[in-house]
This record gives sequence, structure tokens and C-alpha cells, in this order.
Amino acid sequence: MSGHTPRVGVVVGIDVGGTFTDVCALDERSGELRVAKVPSTRGREADGFLAGLGAVVPSPGAVSTIVHGTTVGTNALLERKTAPTGLITTEGFGDVLEMRRRDRPRTWGLWGDFEPIIPRHLRLEVAERVLADGTVLVEIDPGEVAERARALLAAGAETCCIAFLNAYANPANEARALEAVRAVWPNAYVTAAHAILPEIREFERTSTVALNAALQPVVGGYLASLEAVLAERGFSGRFFLVQSNGGALTAEAARALPVRTALSGPAAGVIACSYLAAVAGYDDVITCDMGGTSFDVAVVAGGRSITSAQTSIDFGLVIRTPMIEISTIGAGGGSIARIDAGGLLRVGPESAGSVPGPACYGAGGRRPTVTDAHLVLGRINGEAPIGGLDPLDTGAARRAVDREVAEPLGLSVEDAAEAIVDVATSSMAGAIRLVSVERGLDPARFVSMTFGGAGALHACKLIRATGLGGAVIPRYPGVVSAFGCLIADFRHDIVRTVNLDVTSVDPRTLGLRLREAEQRLRHFLADSGLPLRDPSVRHEFDMAYEGQTHTIVVDAPDPENLGSESIQAAFDRAYVAAYGRTLQDVRTRLLSVRTIVVGRRSPIDPRAFAPEDGRDAPGRPATRPVYGAGHWTDTPILARLDLPVGTVVEGPAVLEQPDATTVVEAGFGARVDEFGNLIIEQRSAG
Repeated sequence: MSGHTPRVGVVVGIDVGGTFTDVCALDERSGELRVAKVPSTRGREADGFLAGLGAVVPSPGAVSTIVHGTTVGTNALLERKTAPTGLITTEGFGDVLEMRRRDRPRTWGLWGDFEPIIPRHLRLEVAERVLADGTVLVEIDPGEVAERARALLAAGAETCCIAFLNAYANPANEARALEAVRAVWPNAYVTAAHAILPEIREFERTSTVALNAALQPVVGGYLASLEAVLAERGFSGRFFLVQSNGGALTAEAARALPVRTALSGPAAGVIACSYLAAVAGYDDVITCDMGGTSFDVAVVAGGRSITSAQTSIDFGLVIRTPMIEISTIGAGGGSIARIDAGGLLRVGPESAGSVPGPACYGAGGRRPTVTDAHLVLGRINGEAPIGGLDPLDTGAARRAVDREVAEPLGLSVEDAAEAIVDVATSSMAGAIRLVSVERGLDPARFVSMTFGGAGALHACKLIRATGLGGAVIPRYPGVVSAFGCLIADFRHDIVRTVNLDVTSVDPRTLGLRLREAEQRLRHFLADSGLPLRDPSVRHEFDMAYEGQTHTIVVDAPDPENLGSESIQAAFDRAYVAAYGRTLQDVRTRLLSVRTIVVGRRSPIDPRAFAPEDGRDAPGRPATRPVYGAGHWTDTPILARLDLPVGTVVEGPAVLEQPDATTVVEAGFGARVDEFGNLIIEQRSAG
């Protein structure tokens, strides 16, 4: 359907994380799959990107397509390293970002502080007013807007956003203000809220456009420098980024809409897990991504990931854009263990990252981390660490665990290290229960797909702690998010506010709106340059009972059947699924409509992951002492990638590969399926 002729060559997915950069490359001609994991370079993410690319292809010129997952935008928001941003808003509404939703950082406390992404002196107001029905009560004065823009420039703003009250109902004033600002602004970083989020609710709309504006120079600068270096090295293919909703978008679109790249790496991981789990025959999966800094959890139910309309990157930093629902805690391989003021062992959320990294890295880190604990216990091989690192310093790890944990608690170094792993696992189990048990989902009907550089070390412990039905460890667990980039479909969404009682909805008008949105999105996909198959179209409604603040997502009826009865029935089904009942004699409102178009990428043969045919069963394995349950055990050490299909491994055993290590504990068994996945099941309660 594309008007372009896509190049055939090597397609590369690259996910830049806080500790490692993961790469997955597929040669479209031969079907060969190559993977790599290299250390990230914090603050110089492009260096890690290029190092990873160089590990899988001889030259960027051989690459036809790059799909990139990045945390550049997320890290900039978390660290408040964004560009100075100005806001022009409706008179009387300059403090919307500060007031938020009258929430507070600590739910049970009456104190706390919050600094908006845009400080008060850079939030300026102008006289204008649009009513909720779209009537323009006070027209904008372009001269006043231009004056405010000059004042923002004088105050040091590098980027500007415009958010007027009720502009979702009629963007005329915002559009005229946008022209007035662009006439005096020295760069292209000027954004109006109606172009980002034409949706009801002034805080969410203002927050989203403010964060988008603050990220434009950061993400835009990163992409510009990366593309320049790639071009110098001969890359002339197509470059895309993964969105938070799991779809890909062009680099040009990412520059304009950088908020859509928040959580793009974790989203790519969920997309990969959905695909790999379906191939392995599992529709109900809890994805568990444990990297160097965080542990990200998501639910795939019935083969479909759960999405949400908005998320908070940090307290008060709200982004309202469709994204895969991911829960994140600070529990990664680099999470630091410490004894708190009450004498309790804590692990995370602070992380040693890649620099200085865990104590065992020998790069200046002195505090013990989860990785140090695994090394002390013999669960990972210090002579052959993942990611091509230099050999790890076991002595430094032991000293750090002894000094910071063992001595204060009166434990042996080994017991202290085991306690660190158990506390980290307990936090991870809590995150799994949060997305399952607390939503009425039984963990026993789900398997975990545990991935990331550190995830497979904890797979058995998580099964035991949560009651999961088992675990699926992908063939290359350390680069799953990069594989998600490789297979991400091309997706785009359009959302518009309706804000009507269901009985007042005009089916003809609503159907016309949905068809127009679908047509726009089909044209957008046609310009992508990707070899896309026939796109799928889905419409969703955001609905609520009269008086409710929060909405639920409802699968819309067929556009040809949009009467009030069909809309109400769809809402009732969704509400019962979420809450178990409906409310009687309460009117229902249709707040917003969303159209989603997904262009499918060419499928990847899952046999690319399968072990080579004819591979012999491994001989008698080597052993290594591994500590657990208070004693050392000589444990078989297997090269996982050498195991043929059908191999069964009974725990205890350690399976090693360049991108991750898997521990099969006593009381568990594992088998290699036809696609190279490792299926772990609990044999005894143990």
C-alpha cells in the first residue's frame, strides 16, 4: 500500500537502556538473526547505539531499516533535564500545571512539594475564551500573543506551548495564537495543545503539551545527532522509533511528538512478549522485564496487551496519550542494597546504573547491588559476564556485601547476598500481584515471560512467590526489547472529544467522524515507506457514568451501528468486565472517541529462534558451587544456546548465554520448545 519501494536488506531493532544497549538484526534475504548486548553510555546514548549497531552489521550502509526504542525522553523528565519551556494560556488559568488534580506526592501525608515542568515566571496568560460548546466568546489578539512570546524569549525560554481552555471544542483561538508565536519565535519548537491532544480536561491537555514542548529540543537534538552520524557512516535507509503504544512512528513524527516515545523501550518488550508467547501457545502472560535499573511488569490477556489512556512519568508529570500499561519499580540488576534507619534491608529504587555500576564492575562503585549478590552466590559467571564486559571482581562484590549488609545484620556474606536477592524478588512479586491479584486476575492462569539481562535469574523465585503457572524464557532474553523494536507494527491514533450523553449522540455525525479519522490515518500509513500489509482499524470510546471522573475504554460498535442502544450495550459489557456490575438509573456519557490504525510489518519466521537441526545433546556438564538455602551445591552449568529442541533440564542448574543467565532452581524443571524458548515449570512446592 506504500507509495515508496522499500529497500530489502538488514532490519535492525535497537533498545538503549540505562545499563545496556540491546540489538537484534534480521537479514531479510537469508533470514539470519543476529543479536548483541553492549554497555550503554549514560549521557552519550548515541555512542552505545553505534557500538551496538557495529556489533551486528559490518557497516550501517547494509541496513535498510532501523527501529529504535529509547529512554532519552523519559530520563530527561525524571531528571528534570528538559529545555526551558514557556506556556501561553487563557487568562486565569496559569496555575493549572501547579494545581493538577489536587493530588499530593504522599497519599497519606499532608505535606510534600512539587515543581511543575514550567515555572511560574514562564507561564503567561492572554485574554481569550472559548465556551465548552465551541462558541468563541473572546477572540484572541495576535498582537498580545506575540508580546507574550517575546517576553518568554527574554526570560530564557527555548520552546513554547499554547494551551487554551476548551480549545478541544474549537481550536480557532489556539490556531491563530500558534501563527502569532511562530512569527516571532526563532526556532520550530512551538506547539499548540489541540494538535497534540484535542481532548477534554484542561490539566491533562496542558500537562501533555507542556511535557511535549519541553522534550522537543532534547529528543530532537538526540535524533539529529544520531542521524547525522549514521549518514556519515553510510546509512541511507528508513529510521523509526517505537511509541509507548507499541507501534512505530517516523523520526520526523517523533520530533514533533516526543511524548509518544516515553516508555518506548519497555513497550517494545511487551510487544515482543505478546508475539513470542503466542508462538509458544500462551495467550495469558505477565511480562517481567528486569534490566539494570528497573523491573517493568505488564499483562497480556487473551493475546492482547492492556493499554491505558494516560500515565505519570513522575508525580505530577502526566502524559495523556495511548500507551501500553506498564508498572515499574526500582528493582534491577544495578539496584543498590542498604540498611535503612530502622535496621531493615532495602533494595532499590536507587541504582548504580552502568557508571559506576555494581561494585564488581571495578569502575568505582562501592555499594552492593543485586548483581553483586548474584555473583557472590555463584549464580552468574564472573569470568564471562553478559554484554561483553570485562571479568567481574568477585572480591569487590563480597567486600561490598559484607561491609554494607552482612556486618550490620550479623550475617555471613553468603546469607546477606541471598537476603538481597530475596528482598529484590519480594518487591518484584509485589509488582506482579499489583497487576494481577489486585485486578481480580489469578496468577495461576498466567505464565511469566521473564526477560532483560537479569530477569531469568529470578524466574523460579517469582513462580514460587506469586503462584504463577510457569515461566517462558525467550531464546535471547537479554535482547527481547530490541526484538520488539524489530517487529513493531506501524501505528497511529486520533482522539477527539465528544462529551455527550449517550442518548444525545447523533449516529450519522459520529460515524462520519470515525470514517474521516480512519481515512486520515490510512494516508499517514501510506507515507511511512514501510512494507506494510493491509492495515487493521479499531475504534474505541472513553466513557463513564454521569458524575464520574475516570473513564473506561470501550470497544466501539461497528461504525454502521452507532445508535445509543448499541453504544450503551458496549459500555455495559466493558463496565461489567472491569467492576462486575453496572449502576442502575445513572446516565452514561461518551467523552472521547479514538481511532487506531495499525499497519502490519512483514512477519518474522519464529523458526529463526530455533536451535539448529541435528544439534547433539550436550555431554556431561561442568559444575560450579552455587549457594542457596544456607549451603553450597555443586550445580550443573549448561550453555543454553547449545541445547537441542526437547532437552529437559532438572534443577538445580544454571544456563548461560552471552545476553543473560537463567537459574533453574531445585524443585523446578525446564524444557526447550521447538522455537528455542525455555519452558519452566514447578515440580514440587519446595
